[in-house]
Formats: sequence, C-alpha cells, structure tokens
Amino acid sequence: MSALTSWQTFLTRSLATRLDPEPFESYVRILSSKYPLPPSQISNLFLRPTASNAVSLDPRIPRYVQILLSLGLVTVPSLLRGLLRFSTAGATTPDVGISKEGDHTENGPNGKKHEEKRWANSYAAEEMLFYRVAKQISSGTAPANAQEAAELILVSMKWMNTVLAASNAAHGMLELGGNTNAEELNAQVMALGTLVVAVVENALVQTALQKGSVPKGGGNDFGAVLGNFVALLLQGSPQSAARLELFRTQTLVALEPVDKKEVSANKEIDEILDEGIGLGIEGIVVVDLPEVNSRAGLYVYLGSLLVARPLIDDEAIFAYLHNRYQGDIQSTMIDLILASFDILADATSRSERPQTVKILRSFLINKVPLLLAVLSSSLFPPLTPEYCITEALNHVDTNAFPTLSFDDGNTNDMFSDSVRQDFCFACCLHGLIAESSIETLLGDIPIQSLPAGGRYAKDDLVQQLISDPERTEGLIDELEHMDGNVGAVSQAITEVIGRLCRNKETMSLKSLCSQLARKPSALDVMLLFDKVTTILHPICELLDNWRYDEDQGEYQPVYEEFGSILLLVLSFAHRYGLSTVDLGIRTPSESFVAKLLNQGHLTRAMEDLTTQEQSHLDGWIRGLFDSDSGGLGDELMSSCPPQDFYLLIPTLFNHIVLAYSTRHLTDETLKGGLEFLVDTFLLPSLVPGITWLSSHLWEFRGDANAVLQILSALITSPSNMSSNSEASNMLKTILNIISKPLEHSLRWLQRAEPSRQDVEPLSRALRSHLFFERRGASEHTELESWTEPGAGGLSGKIKSTVQNLTTWALNPGINISPANYTHRLILVGVKILGAQRVLDVILDELKSQSESGNGSVSLDIAAALICAPDAASFSSNTNAIELISGNGTAQTLQRRMNLREALKIEVENAPKMHKSDAFHAENVIRLYRKVEAQLLMPQQDLLAHDALALDAAGALAVDEAMAAGGGLGDGALDDPMGMGTDGMGGLGGDGMDMSGLMGGHGHESDLLDGFGGDGGLGDGMGF
Repeated sequence: MSALTSWQTFLTRSLATRLDPEPFESYVRILSSKYPLPPSQISNLFLRPTASNAVSLDPRIPRYVQILLSLGLVTVPSLLRGLLRFSTAGATTPDVGISKEGDHTENGPNGKKHEEKRWANSYAAEEMLFYRVAKQISSGTAPANAQEAAELILVSMKWMNTVLAASNAAHGMLELGGNTNAEELNAQVMALGTLVVAVVENALVQTALQKGSVPKGGGNDFGAVLGNFVALLLQGSPQSAARLELFRTQTLVALEPVDKKEVSANKEIDEILDEGIGLGIEGIVVVDLPEVNSRAGLYVYLGSLLVARPLIDDEAIFAYLHNRYQGDIQSTMIDLILASFDILADATSRSERPQTVKILRSFLINKVPLLLAVLSSSLFPPLTPEYCITEALNHVDTNAFPTLSFDDGNTNDMFSDSVRQDFCFACCLHGLIAESSIETLLGDIPIQSLPAGGRYAKDDLVQQLISDPERTEGLIDELEHMDGNVGAVSQAITEVIGRLCRNKETMSLKSLCSQLARKPSALDVMLLFDKVTTILHPICELLDNWRYDEDQGEYQPVYEEFGSILLLVLSFAHRYGLSTVDLGIRTPSESFVAKLLNQGHLTRAMEDLTTQEQSHLDGWIRGLFDSDSGGLGDELMSSCPPQDFYLLIPTLFNHIVLAYSTRHLTDETLKGGLEFLVDTFLLPSLVPGITWLSSHLWEFRGDANAVLQILSALITSPSNMSSNSEASNMLKTILNIISKPLEHSLRWLQRAEPSRQDVEPLSRALRSHLFFERRGASEHTELESWTEPGAGGLSGKIKSTVQNLTTWALNPGINISPANYTHRLILVGVKILGAQRVLDVILDELKSQSESGNGSVSLDIAAALICAPDAASFSSNTNAIELISGNGTAQTLQRRMNLREALKIEVENAPKMHKSDAFHAENVIRLYRKVEAQLLMPQQDLLAHDALALDAAGALAVDEAMAAGGGLGDGALDDPMGMGTDGMGGLGGDGMDMSGLMGGHGHESDLLDGFGGDGGLGDGMGF
C-alpha cells in the first residue's frame, strides 16, 4: 500500500467513525512516521472534495487540520494553497492552481490539463480556517522560516486576486438576478482581510519583503493587489482595510530592499562611525530647553489616570507632581485644579458616556480637595489654599461651567451649573476655604450648603457599618454623591470588607457585596481611594479558602453567600479586565479565583475529570433534570463545595447543550432544570455558563438552536424574576458581565443566518448592558473616525492630536475650551500600531514643533504622553512581578511594550543616530531625560527610615485625613501629618519647596486579543 493510499484510507475511516481530535492526533503521529508525505499532498488530501461529498467541507476537517498544523505535518502556505485549489471562488479564475511537490492531479494521462473538481460551497469553511490561520500567524507560530514567509506572501496574493474575481463575478450575477451566495462570500472576504492583516504585520513576512526574498517585483505586485483588495474590504471591515492601507502606503514603502552595492560601499564608513558610540548618551552634549509646565501636560496625565480603570495611586501622583513642579506648591495646586476641570469639560463637550463623566466629576469634587489639603500643608503666609483655589477658578472656562448669574437660561444644565459650586463646598468641607468666601468665588449666592452631617470620619463610619448593617445601603448610595465626603465613605466600606473577610462574617459580607455589585459606578469611585488589591485580595483569599463548618446544617444559604461574594469579584474583573496579578494572586495554580478567571469558561472531557468530579457532574445533572432524583438536596451540595461547582459549570452546560440538541431533554424538562439556575443561590454560575455558551455559539453554529433556547430561558423568560427582586438585580449584574462577548456571538450568528428570528430578542435584552466595561477600548464608530485613510489613518490622528494639544498649550486663555483629547487614542494606537510606531509619530511631531520654536511646550506634552500610565504597567513593580507556577518555579509576567520602554530602546540608538540626524537624536535624549526625571520614585530603602520625608507621606496623609475626619481642617490644616512646622523635612525658606512633603531630589499583555477582547477593536476577532 502506497503512502498516499494509506493516508486516504486513514482519513476516510476517521470521517466515517467521527474520530475525536485526541485519538486522531495519536494515530496521525504514527501514520506520518511510517508513511511520510509532503505538506502539500497532505493538505490537498484533507481539503479536496470526495466522491461522496462535493458540497462543503466536513466539519471535522478544520479540527483535524488544526492538529496537522500544530504537529508541523502541514504548513500554513500549503494549507492555503490546498484551500485555494478546491475553492468555490477559484472557479472564476482559471489560473489559480498552484503546483507544488506531490500535486499529480493537475494533468491527465495524455498530458493535457483537466479541470479540477471544486466544492459547491466552500465559503463558510474557508471563513473559519482563515480566522484560525490568522490566529496561528498572530501568535508567532507561523511562518516557521523565511521560505514559508515568502510562500505566504505569494499565496496571499493569489487568494486576494481570486476573491476579487469572485466578488466581481458575484456582482455580475446579482445584477442578472442569479444566486450568488453573497452573504457567505462577504463573510469570507472579511475573514481573508483578517488573515492578510496578520500576514503583513508578521515580522518574518516583513523581513522577507525587506530582504527581497520574494521574486523580483513581488513587493510592487503585492502593493498593487493590496490596493484593489482594500477597496473591496472597506465596506465590510473598515478597521482591517485601514490597517492594510497603512501597511501599503507606509510600511511596505519603507521595506523595499536596499541596493546591496550601495550598502557594501558604505559599510566601511559605518564601521568607523560606530567606533565612537561607546560613550552612550552621556557623551553627547545636549542643550536643555527652558522648562515649561504646560496646561496640556498635566491635562494629558490626569486624563490617562481616569480613561478606563481609575489608576489612582496617591504616592505616584505626589511623586509625579513633585518631580514636575520641583517644589512650586502654588503652581501645583492651581494646575491640578485646572487640569481636573479641563478633563471634565472636554469629556462633556465630546459627549462621553454618563459613567465616564460621573467618575471625572467625582474625582474633581471628592478626590482633588483631599490632594489639595495635603499640598496646602507646605504653604506659608501670605500664600493660602484659598488664594490658589481662587486663582484656579478665575481660569476655569465659564462657558463650560457657568455660574447661575451668568447662565443665559437656555442650557438648563444643572450639571454644569453645579460643578463649581460642588467643588467650592467640598473644599470648604476640608478646611481649604471659608464658607463665607464661596459666594465671592462663585460670583453668585450659592443654592446649597455644607453636608448636614458635617465632615465624615472613616473610623466613625466603620463603627456604624459594623454595629448597624442596615446603614450599608445608605452609605453605598452616598458613593455617588458630590459633597467631598465620598473618600471617607469609600475607605470605610473597604475596611469593613477586609474585617468581614478576616472574621468570616459571610452573611453580612454577602449583603455588602451584593449591593456594591449592582452599582457599577460605585466600583469606579472606590478605585479613586483604594487599589484593587486592597479591596479584593481579602475577598479572594476568603473564596480560595472557603470551607464548610463542621456543624453545617443547610447548604443552600452557603451557596448563596459564596455566589454573591464571588459576583463582586467577577464584576470588578470583567469591568476592568483584571488579571490574577491585579488581584494580588501570586500562585494561580492553587487559587480557585485564578482558575475561574483563567479557565472557568473552558469545558473538559469526561476522561479529564477526576472520579469525584464525574460524580459531582452526574449529581448536578440528575438534580437539575431528573424529577425522580428528588432535585437539588443538601447531600449533593455538601459533597460538592461551591468552588468545585463553579469550575464544573462549562462542562455542565456542554452536557446540557448536547442532551437538548440530541433530544434527550424535552423543552419542559430543560425549562424546569434551568429554573434552578436562575434562583439566587446558583444564579452567579451563569457568568461562566453563559460565557461558555457565547464561545460555543461562535465555534459550533450547528448547536445554535439549542444554545439560543437555553439563553432565552435564562435571560429573556426566567419565571421567577418578577417576584424576586434580589434575583432580578443579580441577573442585571450578570448581564453586565456577559453582555459583550455574548452580543459578539449573536451578531456573528445573525450575520451568518439573516433569516433567524430568535436572535433579536436576546440582543435587545443585552442592549442596555453593553457599556459596562471600562478598559480603555474604543468603540467601532470612534475607531473608524480615527482610521480614515484620507486623514492619514491612526498615525495621522495621533499626530494631529499632539498638534492640537500644543496649539492649546501655547494659548490657554480664559474661556478657551481645552483641546479635544481622550487617552483611548494612545492606548488604541499602542495596541494596533505598536509602541514603537506611536513613539515615532510623537517624536516626528516633537521635531516639527521644535523647528517652529515650540520645543519646550511640545516636549512637555510628549513627556506627559509617555509618562501616562496604563493598566498593564500601573504598578511600579510590574516588570518584577513573578507568578509562582504549580511546580513552585517563578515565572515573570509578560506584557506588551509600552511607550516608556520603546523610548529607552530609542535612546540606546541615539549615539549612532546622532551621526546622521543630530537634531532628532537630541530631541530623543531630551525627552528621555525628562520622562525619567518625572517618573522618578522615592528610594525604597529610605522609606523605612524616614517615611514622612518622602512622597509616601502625601498618600499617608490623605488616608489619615479621612480616618480622622474625612479631610483637613482646623488644626489639621496647619499640620496634617503631625510633623510640626519645624519638622517639614527640608522645606525652603520661601515656603514653596515641596521636597519635605514629597521627597528629595534623588536620581534615579499578548500580541493580539482574542475574540471578545477588550472592547471590540478590530473586526470582532481581535485582529
């Protein structure tokens, strides 16, 4: 038996017996070692039509091909050539056949070519395989070498030409009224767009183009084909089209091979020049520009702290302000107030979502006065906090924040009318201004007063919460107030959470967590005053170590308490995209919470479950759906701790879908069993359950009917919601968490099957929950406006934004609106273009502005953009974070490069660059030095010896202020940290030096997101 016949027999039997992927992998290893075949022959064998099936590819084939790819038995180019050879689209282009080794079916016995047999409809299979191949390329597993990269370029060109021809043919058929499979062809085009994006952004492919590994003229041909394909792709997937157009017009031009003779001629000169590089940037004389602290600089920095998850770290903020203003307290306070008003005014003018405006307003009114109170302790007469606040308010845009006497009565905007007033009363509450001065500051008689209960003290609130749990709901409602007392409320709630966790008072903790989870905006506010780990780490430890009491009587209440507490953790994690590192979990292999976040959406095969897990699974299935078993009793729940139950949920839902789709469950039985899952004690399990259903719906469209029936029973028609307000509120929280990935899958299904009527009710139920996440991601409409090719694409948008910031910073007059800016633009730019490309745009604009005489202002803005933190590198120790694996070894956390790291790489090349472009090199060095100086943190080894002489003192003072009285006033204003006027740790004689308060003058996530990632970038696949 020949090798080809052996493979054919194996494939035929595998399909006939519906062989699962795991045994297929084992058998194919043996077969390939005994009967090796070239990748092209294997690809053709698996992808060609057969005598019994010439309609569409068998659903098992893509899974088998995935295994062949992982084993290296086929390559990505050979797979794409095989797909193309038998593609339905290929019928429109007679020259698509690509002959490689082993392709013997192209010529007949007489040597004449005969027409290849093609699939009747291969579009859906090609769409699926394009996405899977794109993921292989994006993850770096393919291409394996330069030869594969060159082949990948050529076959991509063939595919684009084929799809262009097929689309033109389909358009002609459509005009004639023929059946064109237009919907499926459009979906295939979008998937091919995603694949080509992954190809052109691959480093090996770009190297192949740069080195001329493709046939002569291949780069020009590739660019021409891309131009035509982008026009076709523009309507269906504008994001992919924009990225391909950016590659075609910028990257591809730069990658054109250099003349080798010219390189050889200059090599000797380059070597001589390189000998002088050894001194580094210290050997380069760079003239410093005048220091400018522009209004736009702090505006950019504060905006980055609040654009997604609030990244508020008092110690880091005080350190940055100290480094930026070098002890000028007056300018620090004025600029801090102005920047806080500016970001709120800009967000309002850009019609940001209410949740964004609310957190910006709370920052201004509830957080800034606390920061000002600490800063004001370093002021000496005649300077006072009231003078600084007055100066700042005199520069606030009264068009954005009018007082009542200047309001023309046409806006009817009580929000903008009250912001200045709320801010003044919050400052008064914390002893920064006198109440009698508020009318003068506002220019009108205020219509409100100080809070009736005065300034809150955190410790008093903690005692109230402990002694009177019914006070909890009222205080949680107060988190949304704008009166200056919110900081004390937030920190009191955080401390109570920690105490309840330590004391294992789970009933009270359940009530507190439930009320917090149903108020997403309250989570934002809490992060203004405490870090994620402070709030959630005690809860995670409690959940990880949860055990039944020895005298446990009922188990359903235990499940209810566990689920309600867990739901708060899931709300935080999904709202902000938190990782186990963000939660302070260093041993993910031993943590239930880590397992649930990392693997809680994955189903497991029965053979992978332990005997105990199989028993638990059987018990839950019988308890839910077998009326003869007696339902869900204490015996089942006592043997299955809640941690084990939640980790079994995806597998349980997999069995439910399988049973219902094969009619082993009737509609009535299914509905009856699912009613248990929408009861409060099991309801939080719908988070991993529906997350798995969302993924399964996208991967296996054949189960769509069963999945949608289950989703409908859980979401749109649960029977007990109308009579159970607690379950109804809990379901709303769950829909917040799962809405985005589920909506992606539903949208994909509706696009694939436009005639379905059961998708829209589910989509409608999710619509009000789609904007729960705050991860700094851009919505599709915003991203499309940024990536318009006519405006230079994303790079052009970043460049024009820096220009606008510079223009505003040069003329920040009274009643001039701040430049339109959202830090999402930079986050999206780094994600799509990469940190190096974004840095190049910033440096290019810095060079242009410097040549125009605006170097100092532009340098300050560029430094602020690079100093701005992002969630992945928020912790100052991110680079040193290590996770402990299951075997006890430490693994360093990996994440995407940020702008600061890209700048460090750029400055390492500055000495060499200085030889050819001294002006650019000097700009790079200036920017690097300014960034490093502004991000300098206090030396950690001094903290233990003199904490109050460092920036940590500011953060400590904020906490102590809220503990003692929610703010700084009376005697506390003169000496908030208990240092005494003689112990200010190095304050200068003029009273303006911040070094005593905030430190001396020392010296110092993820190539591409998967489907349903953080906010819908790209075309729904995350590419």
